[in-house]
Amino acid sequence: MLLRLQHSHGGRKGNTSESYGSSREASDDWVLDDGKPNLYFFSEHFGSSRVQVADCGVKEFTDQKRIGMSVSEYIGRWLQLRSSNEGSDCGGELLYLKDWHFVKEYPEYVAYTTPNIFLDDWLNLYLDSYRMHVDNDTVQKVNEICCSDYRFVYMGAKGTWTPLHADVFRSYSWSANICGRKKWYFLSPNQHHLVFDRYMKSSVYDIFEDVCKSKYPGFEKAIWLECTQEQHEIIFVPSGWYHQVHNLEDTISINHNWFNAYNISWVWELLLNEYKVAKEYIEDIRDIADDFEALCQRNLAANAGMDFQDFFIFMIRFAMANLVLLYLLRIDLRDITWSSSEIFRHLLLNLRSIQSVILKMQSAYESEKCDFAIISLRETIVDPTFMDFCNALGRSCCIMHDVHEIDINVNHHLLDQLNFFESSGSTISNPGKMVTFLESALELVQTID
Repeated sequence: MLLRLQHSHGGRKGNTSESYGSSREASDDWVLDDGKPNLYFFSEHFGSSRVQVADCGVKEFTDQKRIGMSVSEYIGRWLQLRSSNEGSDCGGELLYLKDWHFVKEYPEYVAYTTPNIFLDDWLNLYLDSYRMHVDNDTVQKVNEICCSDYRFVYMGAKGTWTPLHADVFRSYSWSANICGRKKWYFLSPNQHHLVFDRYMKSSVYDIFEDVCKSKYPGFEKAIWLECTQEQHEIIFVPSGWYHQVHNLEDTISINHNWFNAYNISWVWELLLNEYKVAKEYIEDIRDIADDFEALCQRNLAANAGMDFQDFFIFMIRFAMANLVLLYLLRIDLRDITWSSSEIFRHLLLNLRSIQSVILKMQSAYESEKCDFAIISLRETIVDPTFMDFCNALGRSCCIMHDVHEIDINVNHHLLDQLNFFESSGSTISNPGKMVTFLESALELVQTID
């Protein structure tokens, strides 16, 4: 899916019938008049930032080799490459700055606004308030920025590229070109087995290299979709679509990964599959491991970015926030048909999708009846972080649906009135209790007078 990004560089604007969002300072500050990246601006204003840079010429395990360096050092090496032979054609080192958590690192610098059609973003909204995974056995304060969100800036010279992959968590993604051009190659989910080996363990790294037919017997049957992304255009990548991307020019892009009610089931399916792989991999030490299940979950978190407990806690908090907003909406729209409002339908869809996934979790663990976590409902709703989370979700919903007449303000006084949390039990610890909680809470919130 291609969209047009509204920009302000040089006083020009995109066609409003095709424009989504605004690049604001990104178009003004990051791009020179000739359309090339303003590298000196980055070096001067953000040069001390530590970033991860991919060496596009070196494969390490299943990805490109990553090198840590400052933005100033990266810009210096890019300029050296450019001056040696006008860029990447010289055959020199091709370095690609990826996954720079720019928004989190520079919150006061509003580089862009997220397009409204991509605002229904559970992942980054949640990560603005909470960490997805906390490992009590390791020190995580060394690099708090590193796993704090999935909003990135990418910068690379002509010829830099990203190997074939499907996105983290099997999330959606969108990528906006602030400057430069990219070539995308897409493979639909129903063909993804064609780029894997016979055992579905490893996938093709580069679709343009000499792919071994005996290892990847289905590769030549794959049907690829190709797309050239121009400056100020946005690419939307659906869940599960494998893709490989090449920069045709010096390029800067903004990239988000996210999920919501429409693809949250993809996240659970990925976690379940990754769990089975992790469990199978260490099955031979089951009898000697002190806590085999904990070891499986730790490996799952290392491979997938979260474990079952992380996902379960995320679902509980998100469900509770949606229920709070439903209650607030019911109070605010007491004199009209509140159930006909777009926000009501949106929140109800969120809760129904959570309920559907939790039922899948319950089915997967019906025999074990294990507890994923013990979450106190009362402790959660009186937590100031949770109130901030609710308010952020409310603001996002109002922007998405262009609603201005509803006052979203979650506070202690309001939360003290939420008796449906007490009536549903004091804690939630497993999918079965979560299903019961959702059913009773939804019934109560819809009968509020």
